[in-house]
Amino acid sequence: MIKRTTTAVVIGLGLVTLSACGSSDSGGAGDSKTVTLVSHDSWAVSKSVLADFEKQSGYKVRVLKDGDAGQAVNKAILTKDNPQGDVFFGVDNTLLSRALDNGLFQSYEAKGSDRIVQQYRIDQDRHRVTPIDSGDICVNYDKAYFSKHKLAPPASFDDLIKPAYKNLLVTENAGTSSPGLGFLLGTAAKYGDEGWQDYWKKLKANGVKVVDGWEQAYNDEFSGSAGGKKAKADRPLVVSYASSPPAEVIYADPKPNTAPTGVASGTCFRQVEYAGLLSNAKNTKGGKALLDFLISSEFQDDMPLNMFVYPVRESAQVPEEFVKFGPQAKNPETLAPAKIADNRDQWVKSWTSLVLK
Repeated sequence: MIKRTTTAVVIGLGLVTLSACGSSDSGGAGDSKTVTLVSHDSWAVSKSVLADFEKQSGYKVRVLKDGDAGQAVNKAILTKDNPQGDVFFGVDNTLLSRALDNGLFQSYEAKGSDRIVQQYRIDQDRHRVTPIDSGDICVNYDKAYFSKHKLAPPASFDDLIKPAYKNLLVTENAGTSSPGLGFLLGTAAKYGDEGWQDYWKKLKANGVKVVDGWEQAYNDEFSGSAGGKKAKADRPLVVSYASSPPAEVIYADPKPNTAPTGVASGTCFRQVEYAGLLSNAKNTKGGKALLDFLISSEFQDDMPLNMFVYPVRESAQVPEEFVKFGPQAKNPETLAPAKIADNRDQWVKSWTSLVLK
C-alpha cells in the first residue's frame, strides 16, 4: 500500500528544477557504472525487472530511500549542489512547482516520452521532469458498515457534510500528509478559493477526525482495512487512494471475490508523480538511462502491483484487480501546478487554523 506522507517543513519550502541543458556527460563520476536513484520510502520494483535493466544498460542501480515523500524532496533541495544521487523519483504535482523553482533538476527528454499520456505531460519546453505514475486520492468506505446500517455510502464531497455521515470520516493532516494535502486541494478545486473554507467548517461540525498520517488513518482508524479490523477501528470512511480496494484484495489470504472497501468517486483528486535528472548529478549518462527505463513498457507494466499506482505510458498493462476494484476516477478534481504553488502554503495555514484549533 502506498504511504506518501509529507512534512510541514517541505510544504513551506518548495521544490525546483534547473534549466541546465544537461548535455555534458563528462567529468566527475560521469562514466561510473553505478547510478543512484533517490526516492521516498514507497519506491518498489520487481527484482527481475531491475535486473533486466542492469544487464541491458550495464549500470548497477543503487536506491536511496530518503523517508516519506516530503522529507525526500526537502532533503534533495537542501543538497542540490552536492546531490545524494543522479535521479530523483517521487515529487508529485502538489509540490512540483517548488522543485521547478529551486533548480533541483536539469533538462532531459527521456526516450519514450512521446508515449506518455498527453494529459500528464508538462514542462514540455524544458523537459525538467518526466511523468512516471498517477493515482487518485479519494474517500474510501467500509462496505460492511454501510450494508449493516442500511445506509448508502457517500458519493461526493457534498455528501460528506450530511448528518447521515456525522462522525464517520477520518482524514490526514494537510500539513503533514500527502493524501491529507491532496484531499484539501480537492476541496479547493471543487469549491474555489473562498468556498473551501466554508466546506471545511461544515465538515468539522460533522465530526471529521484528523490524524497525522496515512498509516494511522488507514490501518488504525478505518474499519474497512485489514489493519483497522484488527484494531477494532470505528471510522468507516477514510481519505486514501482509489488503489486501496485492489490492495485489500491482493494482500488478503484467502483472496475475496470482491473488495471489502469501495471508493466515493466524487471525492477524488488526481496525483501525478515525476522523476528528474538531478542538476549536479555525477553520473548523467546513467541517470538518463534510468529515466528512459522508468517510462519503458517493462517498468510501467510492473509498477502497479509494486507501488499501487497507475502507469502513464499509453500502452501499459493495468492489472485486472485495478480495473475491477480500483478504476481511476472519470472526473477527478485537478489543479494546475501554478495554482497550487500560489496558494498551497496559505491554504494549509488557513486549514490548520480552521480545522485543528
